[in-house]
Amino acid sequence: MDTTTTITPLGGDVYEIDTRMAGYAGITAGYLIMSDRPCLVEPGTAGSAPVVRRALADLGVGPADLATVVVTHIHLDHAGGVGDIAETYPDAEVVVHEKGARHLVDPERLMRSARMVYGDSLDTLFGELRPTEAHRIRAVEETGVIDLGGGRRLESHYSPGHAKHHVGLVDSQTGDLYVGDAAGIYIPETADVRPATPPPDFDLETALKSLDRFKALQPERLLFAHYGPVSEVADTLDRSAEELRVWVDAVRGARDEGLDLDHAVAMVVDRTSERYAVTRDDADPDLAAKQEILSSARSNVAGIMHALDRHA
Repeated sequence: MDTTTTITPLGGDVYEIDTRMAGYAGITAGYLIMSDRPCLVEPGTAGSAPVVRRALADLGVGPADLATVVVTHIHLDHAGGVGDIAETYPDAEVVVHEKGARHLVDPERLMRSARMVYGDSLDTLFGELRPTEAHRIRAVEETGVIDLGGGRRLESHYSPGHAKHHVGLVDSQTGDLYVGDAAGIYIPETADVRPATPPPDFDLETALKSLDRFKALQPERLLFAHYGPVSEVADTLDRSAEELRVWVDAVRGARDEGLDLDHAVAMVVDRTSERYAVTRDDADPDLAAKQEILSSARSNVAGIMHALDRHA
């Protein structure tokens, strides 16, 4: 695998690392906080582990230096590489929400479910999540604190809606908020904000409450795992909430018409495509295809349908 690294300094001793999911550039980002106690946020997929290891080495972080690995949630594009990274950095504590901790210790059920969804493409997209020893994992609940050294800390805030094991993370020094997938997908090339509503955990009202919680934290900047930093905080969080409502309304309409999943996806894509520069007729088809791999319309519609059926 090509382990060429793309590292972008973001200020405040924070470095964005392109974790190159399935070899694609610009769709999955991890972040290194180069504090007194270095912390890696979002190691990415198992397939990304060689890229991340090379990036940390380029930044001067050796196997004995990394203090903490934190994941916003345990989906494989964010946490699939935890086991590999934990093995390389034996002194690093792994921090995750309590509802996801057991899956990092014993990934068998999570991997089985993922394989049912992705089939043979799972190996190419994500690779295999390897187990992490239980004593190395610290589970957080509604809130938690990660010591970054020198009085600096990372505060976790429970933010379900996208996933029941999701947290946002606020850096006390920079005011950065690591949003995971709770605010959807940000596409830097087009400045689009698109929803991320996969099954089985998506819930509209819960997701909207998490976005309100993020606004109340008054962060200085949003750091998206997909993809990159955004300074227009309030506007972006408002757009995230609006997109969730638009997609749920569109899927509800398809469901009310009795459409099956394939027809519902076609209808929702038709209704929403003009909202995003990335999916308009004159858009870059390669960029659109790359984003579809990351967060497909089918996955979003399936997650919303599952939520609507559950509430019905």
